[in-house]
Amino acid sequence: MVEVTFAQLQGWITAFLWPFVRITAFFAASPLWGHSSVPNQVKVGLAALVAVVIGPLVALPDVPLVSWAGFGIIVEQMLIGIAMGLVMHVTFAVVQATGEFIGLQMGLAFATFFDPGSGTNMAVLSRYLYMITLLMFLALNGHLIVLEILATSFTTLPIGLGGFNAGAFEMLARYGGTIFMSGMMLALPLVGSLLIINLSMGILNRSAPQLTVFNIGFPTSLTVGLALMMVLMTDIGRFLQGLFANGLGFMRELLDALAPLT
Repeated sequence: MVEVTFAQLQGWITAFLWPFVRITAFFAASPLWGHSSVPNQVKVGLAALVAVVIGPLVALPDVPLVSWAGFGIIVEQMLIGIAMGLVMHVTFAVVQATGEFIGLQMGLAFATFFDPGSGTNMAVLSRYLYMITLLMFLALNGHLIVLEILATSFTTLPIGLGGFNAGAFEMLARYGGTIFMSGMMLALPLVGSLLIINLSMGILNRSAPQLTVFNIGFPTSLTVGLALMMVLMTDIGRFLQGLFANGLGFMRELLDALAPLT
């Protein structure tokens, strides 16, 4: 008969629980695994599977599970997982901002629908670009690279770290500026061209008031915008590759920066 002592049982639970908390927090905060269309049972099951695989390779501190120190470690793992998930959210939010900028200039700002993933209304172009980005991320095996970074994070930030470098959270907050900067860079060719058209319509309205600018401007902006979107799609793959590379590189830098200063 196989006998299991309390110390062995506690060691097994500890080796599973603490990595499971970090992995679950990351899956809940990431835009791919944390999407509302993914059932919660699948999220928890995948997190448990990854924790079982990684658990035996993780160095564990000599801290009782049911203690204030053990509770602090759980909070610590949640913060690490959420921080990694926020990096992915910011990376994918770039194309959503691009869709908002382009839709506003094309006159499609009113074309919105409810997005169950974010719980808010989202522009049609934002949703379209977001789905393309998700598919491109999967095609480039970005999800496997993220899982690799998640697994190596237990070496960079071992369990029971005892504290974080406060400057890393400021670095994460500053990374949020990528949403506007990169989003505007992607949308700038369309926004600039459509802005010139709108200025031309304004001049035409002042020079020939008898013309109905609304009847001319909206079809012109929409037609030119769709034509420029077709041109943009031919080069969006290169832009997304650079965006993913920057996002994954920043995730590694964030993990290194989170380590407390010694």
